[in-house]
Amino acid sequence: MVLFDIQISPDEPVYVISVVSKLVDLPVWTLRQLDKLGIVCPTRIGKKSRLYSLKDIRKLEYIHYLMEEKGVNLKGIKIILELEKEV
Repeated sequence: MVLFDIQISPDEPVYVISVVSKLVDLPVWTLRQLDKLGIVCPTRIGKKSRLYSLKDIRKLEYIHYLMEEKGVNLKGIKIILELEKEV
């Protein structure tokens, strides 16, 4: 049996929205809203398809934590991430 050890860069957009939705436990409509607000901007393939990278998924895990554990809404999350970027 041959096993492949594939190395994928954390910046490489390879995950479709339905898979990301399951991985981070966020509905697809929330992921679309995050994209619309410019919070997480996946790579676009064509007009409709979004591809997310591992970095995007890690950011979405943090966003999920802020939403579920801390009760922060999307606009609040955007402000928090902008403030963290400045520090």
